Amino acid sequence: MASIRYFPPEGQPTQVAIAKPIVTIGRALGNDIHVPDRSVAEHHVQIVFNGRDFQLEELDRHAEILINGKKKRRARLVDGDRLTLGVAQLAFSMFSVEGQSAAPAPRAGRPEEGQASQEMDGLRKLHAFSERLMTTASVDELLETLLGSVIEFTSAKRGVVLLVDPEQPGEVFTVRASRNVERGAIQDPSGQISDSIVRRVIESRRPVIVSDALSDTTFGQSESVMALKLSSVMCAPLLSQGNVIGALYVANDEVKHLFDRRQLDVLTVFAGQASLILQNAMLLVALRADKQKLEAELSDKRFGQIIGACPSMMEVFRKLQKVAATDIGVLITGETGTGKELIAREVHRRSTRVNGPFVTVNCGAIPENLIETEMFGHVRGAFTGAVASRPGRFQQADGGTLFLDEVGELTPALQVKLLRAIQERVVFRVGDSRPEKCDIRIVAATNRNLDEMIKTGEFREDLYYRLNVVNLWLPPLRERGDDLFIIAKALLSKYADEMNSPVRGFSPQALAAIKKHHWPGNIRQLENRIKKALVLCEQSLLSPEDLDLGPEAQAPIVPLEKAKEDFQRRYVLEVLERNNGNRTQTARDLGVDPRTIFRYLEKENNPIPSGASGDRD
Repeated sequence: MASIRYFPPEGQPTQVAIAKPIVTIGRALGNDIHVPDRSVAEHHVQIVFNGRDFQLEELDRHAEILINGKKKRRARLVDGDRLTLGVAQLAFSMFSVEGQSAAPAPRAGRPEEGQASQEMDGLRKLHAFSERLMTTASVDELLETLLGSVIEFTSAKRGVVLLVDPEQPGEVFTVRASRNVERGAIQDPSGQISDSIVRRVIESRRPVIVSDALSDTTFGQSESVMALKLSSVMCAPLLSQGNVIGALYVANDEVKHLFDRRQLDVLTVFAGQASLILQNAMLLVALRADKQKLEAELSDKRFGQIIGACPSMMEVFRKLQKVAATDIGVLITGETGTGKELIAREVHRRSTRVNGPFVTVNCGAIPENLIETEMFGHVRGAFTGAVASRPGRFQQADGGTLFLDEVGELTPALQVKLLRAIQERVVFRVGDSRPEKCDIRIVAATNRNLDEMIKTGEFREDLYYRLNVVNLWLPPLRERGDDLFIIAKALLSKYADEMNSPVRGFSPQALAAIKKHHWPGNIRQLENRIKKALVLCEQSLLSPEDLDLGPEAQAPIVPLEKAKEDFQRRYVLEVLERNNGNRTQTARDLGVDPRTIFRYLEKENNPIPSGASGDRD
């Protein structure tokens, strides 16, 4: 019969059988299961049995319900589910646990009843231990509890959990935990273990039962068996992803033929639980080590809030450090998602205006008919709906920094007004003729080619020179080498904690897929992929499929000559952009003839950027 067990803050847990099709749980005395806890609603939830499944349903929509740590409003219950109502802890079981006593002796003439009772006793102890597994954090305490349950069930005198040392040759094993029948730790446990039996289990990866060790044809002549005068021994392997990580060992030196096959089967199940505990413990140790390593790497490779150590980013940091202390204009260029706003904020943070406001204007997100009033403000009655005067972003940024993001999206008409405001540090509100002085620093950013826009007349050249006093070009993520891995790990660590996700790292295949991907959206795309994976993934490590980086996401393979040509073309155009269209300087930087630059421009069918006469040095 299914049951609910309630774990009060103090005292022994209580268990109530689910004997009705609908069972209510809450603080009120009229509930089928009364939970006297202030955090529990009067009528919190109900459990409905439809003849096949047990369904948990909410009764109070304001009441908090967690199932195995996750918020739910309704769910199908399975054996071992942990319920949290408010702060009260409960557990659902598919059968009742009526006691922890040993199995009764078989009655004469009915051996099958004794066998069934013994098997049920083993299952009860396993179930009780599983409940303890969900509430106890200490690995040592869990292993000691497991050994206590195994010793009680098998009537062994001692039990030991062993771990294989992977760094030692010959599969050397060490004792991880030990208990005797008196529930005390064993003194010198390694001296009371048969090495030959343990090695047999580790090598074969199969459990072993020895009913009379001294007379056993396989182990009877073993030095450890003869020295210990062993009688009954059972040993089961601890497996992790198919590899042996240790063994669960129980023995009794006084009674022969103590153990049977059924007990070995239950011991193997307990060994699976021990494997789970140890895997989690080892994973936790590894994750802590990875976190410490990541923190150490970040401390060396972090520039304020920006992560990077590749040569191109180090050049950005060098320029930024020099220009931040001045008041000159900065233009940040690079593909979308490369972190231009972070760089702008770092310029402000390292400037003398750090105590002033940092105001952001996304020039591409504001409708054309509103951007002027957003920039410069308006006075009451300037247009329909202007019921009160309002300052613009220029006035809001007074004494600080104004960040013009996506500045390439500004209309030509507004470019004229922006140029005047930057030159004179004076703005006029819409509908007003009185000038207002603004003490601001302009930092602009764009992912567009402003040289091309000047050529086509979309962007004013005089405004370009006002904004582009110092250019900070951010490299795309695919060209930042190992920065890619550090950024990915930092993002995963940040959002896994925020989302309370079980994910704690990337699989080796995922890291390889991240390295191979082109990342056209750069850091923003990587961040969004990781967020999505953390929400949907239920494993501890992200796979390529979780990041949508399966084989179908990889770039197609092209002939080597074409790949080389494509790379050279992209690189030449990139260096040309970094040199603001100066072909002579680009040819000098690349160590090629200037005609080579023309050749790549012609292949690109791309006009020479405005001002790129080749003589602008």
